[in-house]
Amino acid sequence: MSDIIQLLPDHVANQIAAGEVVQRPASVVKELLENAIDAGSNNIKLLLKDAGKTLIQVIDNGKGMSTTDARMSFERHATSKIQKAEDLFNLNTKGFRGEALASIAAIAHVELKTKQDDEELGTCIKIEGSKIVSQDFVSTSKGTSIAVKNLFYNIPARRNFLKSDTVETRHIIDEFQRVALAHPNIAFLMHHNDNEVYHLKSSNLRKRIVSVFGTKMNEKLVPINEYTDIVGIEGFVAKPEFSKRKRGEQFFFVNDRFIKSSYLNHAVVNAYDGLLESGSHPSYFLYLTVPANTIDINIHPTKTEIKFDNEKALYAMLRATVKHSLGQYNVAPVLDFNRDANLDTPYHFNSKPKSTSTPKISVDPDFNPFKEEASREIHTPFKSEPKTESWESLYTPTIADTEEEIQSELFDNQQEIKTQKTFQIQRKYLLSSIKSGVVLINQSLAHQRILYEDFLESITVKEANSQQLLFPVKISYTSAEIEMIYTIKTELENAGFSFDEFTKDSVTIKGIPVSVTESKITIILEELLSDIDLEVPDASFSHFDVMAKSFAKTLSIKTGTQLSEREQEGLVNDLFSCKEPTVSPFGKPIFKTLTLNEIDNLFNS
Repeated sequence: MSDIIQLLPDHVANQIAAGEVVQRPASVVKELLENAIDAGSNNIKLLLKDAGKTLIQVIDNGKGMSTTDARMSFERHATSKIQKAEDLFNLNTKGFRGEALASIAAIAHVELKTKQDDEELGTCIKIEGSKIVSQDFVSTSKGTSIAVKNLFYNIPARRNFLKSDTVETRHIIDEFQRVALAHPNIAFLMHHNDNEVYHLKSSNLRKRIVSVFGTKMNEKLVPINEYTDIVGIEGFVAKPEFSKRKRGEQFFFVNDRFIKSSYLNHAVVNAYDGLLESGSHPSYFLYLTVPANTIDINIHPTKTEIKFDNEKALYAMLRATVKHSLGQYNVAPVLDFNRDANLDTPYHFNSKPKSTSTPKISVDPDFNPFKEEASREIHTPFKSEPKTESWESLYTPTIADTEEEIQSELFDNQQEIKTQKTFQIQRKYLLSSIKSGVVLINQSLAHQRILYEDFLESITVKEANSQQLLFPVKISYTSAEIEMIYTIKTELENAGFSFDEFTKDSVTIKGIPVSVTESKITIILEELLSDIDLEVPDASFSHFDVMAKSFAKTLSIKTGTQLSEREQEGLVNDLFSCKEPTVSPFGKPIFKTLTLNEIDNLFNS
């Protein structure tokens, strides 16, 4: 039998490695930004076109590379960050594997320009699919500029898996925010399709957070500061009243590296025990500093997962620190059950005792509680009828009797005319009888289907009705969220929204759909932005579909809502008038039927 195992060519191996390192344009942005930081830059620019599919360019003013280093940087496992295996447990840089540039060059057109400070000319290298097209000397400024064009041009299947520009831009902004928050001392600039999205100046941590998430964030922050031999913790947590339904603004940084940790997140949430509403999530920006030899970063290609030597101690420290700060800044209520309120001394109390006088007592000598007063009136809740001497008055119906008769007649008529057809079970399900048996309906999912079809019809077929607000509502958002809302502005206007003004950190709304209340505007838009992240709205109709689903999910009646008989019957009738009453907009079954035979079998078994 012939040999069948063979060594893969370098360009194929690079494409396979790229599948782990480069999953979408945001992955390229992360790797290039981290390389710029490792190069000692204090000013970094990110330029994008078409959500990174056409162009991703990072320009820094770091130390640059020599001609030989520029060429070697595109080889697999070529790195300046480590030299031996022991260095993996003492990392102080972002990158260390030496795979990023080789993986990126395997699936895109790359142009690199770099120059060191003491050199007169720099180096320009052009690579297409791992093949070096040209290498020349070029006049350029100090630092490095790397442009990645036509990502996944030679892997069309991977390119087809990319989501819409709106979604991919959101992922890029997420990566940009993580890097920018980890390094407030570095100035960052981000442009997308020639529009400035972020212009962050070098500043302190608090100012950087406010610059990224808007000026409203400043009032929400509670500072955290704690240093021990095990860990140093600093940063900010948000006040409980500003908690959100989504886990958006939650950031952990370990040694200036963004990480994800459900274990540490649980410690923070536990510190908010008793302060958050059910289903709410706190915002936090926490920076942990630990000895480099106590963590292992080499777990996942994205480097966002870390193993700690002493997780339990970190958990206890983090929980106690957050709880202490919430109490120190009077965010958490502090109760002292041993305090005697009678001993409290008011601030305005003077040290010298005030002169006091004996209270005067007045007595009415003529007062007699047993003396009958003819003029005394007895107050009763009802007016007594004047006495009549006629015996016929005994048979005259009073007003109260007449009302009772009328009410009894009304209830008798109701029982004769109408019988209850639906029943609500545990404020979650509706039980309704049908010819073949009974049907059990999930009230929330049923209402979602009804609202979904109504919204979709009003958006796509009818002209959506809009109600103008008496006072326009101004809502604060981050620059990233403003960008997303602006991209779907037309679809929102078709749905009934009317916008007055867009600024860098707020949106002013002057009109909303008829079925939406003013108090739910913020909730609806927050849910919509979150849903767009999860969907794949490539066509214009899909935008409408995502919007209708999001509106239906937010505005539908929830489990635990008590419904009257009329509401129950109306819900059932509206459901079975829908085009697709069997499943919710998200594919969940809405009702289950139980036939008489199935009911009989329950008792015969």
